[in-house]
Amino acid sequence: MPSIQSYFIRVPMWVLRLRWGRLLGSVPRLRVAAGADSHQLWLPHGIKREVVDVNGVRCEWLCPPNAPPNAALLHLHGGYGVLGLYNGERWLAGQLALACNLKTFVPDYRLAPEHPFPAGLDDCLTAYRWLLSEGLTPERVVITGDSAGGYLTLSSLLALRDVGQPLPAAAVCISPNIDPTCRGRSMQTNAHRDALLSPESVRTLVPHYVGTHDLSDPYISPLDADLRGLPPILIHVGADEVLLDDSTRFDECARQAGVDLTLEIWPHMWHVWHVCAPYLPEANQAIEHIAEFVQKHILPRG
Repeated sequence: MPSIQSYFIRVPMWVLRLRWGRLLGSVPRLRVAAGADSHQLWLPHGIKREVVDVNGVRCEWLCPPNAPPNAALLHLHGGYGVLGLYNGERWLAGQLALACNLKTFVPDYRLAPEHPFPAGLDDCLTAYRWLLSEGLTPERVVITGDSAGGYLTLSSLLALRDVGQPLPAAAVCISPNIDPTCRGRSMQTNAHRDALLSPESVRTLVPHYVGTHDLSDPYISPLDADLRGLPPILIHVGADEVLLDDSTRFDECARQAGVDLTLEIWPHMWHVWHVCAPYLPEANQAIEHIAEFVQKHILPRG
């Protein structure tokens, strides 16, 4: 059974969904509604923030107290590829940092439509390579990402593998947006169940990121990629999500390719419910699962 808190939290989620739905025709107005103009930081208690310029890519360190110096998360934020690093994403990245007790590096990658594919992916790869240049070893890095950041996580793994660069220890995708064609059956069956994401928002905003590129490009559609050789992956998706089938179809493809993939489908949950931690029990439990997965694979030494 869903928690009592989930019934109350669904209400503001639906309000956000309806509000953002009215702004789909204007990316600048949508950015403002999502928090682009906020001058007040939302960070979980204990998290310290440091802004870093990485070869022109603005990034942020979100650091919990007593985190080991030789391990990190690289978190790729969501937002359809058109929304930036705003407070909701900082909050989620900070919660992951606390649960995993790892410093977390978050690139504020370039956004579409001003900078369509592959600009955002290139910036995420730049951030990963910078971490390695700073002395972190790949087996001490885990890439995490939510929504479009989940897609960028998979695309980053593929791009690194294809050029023969060392892959991270593991990866975590939260409610990943994997199919740019939006052909998953859950786009219809969950259209009125997902409390945050609508099929219209995905179909309207994803093309901004794709630009003029072929939708079958494996770095745009990981469902069409050769997935062999990828590291262990954890995927979280809600049973009520319009993107549910993105994850279930990717799970099938990954297993056929021999990838060590763990798919967790959370009953009654909506798109990226993790951002509701610590107020939603299911969000707290999901983040705990992520922390267990990360610690299993990264094994940081103090």
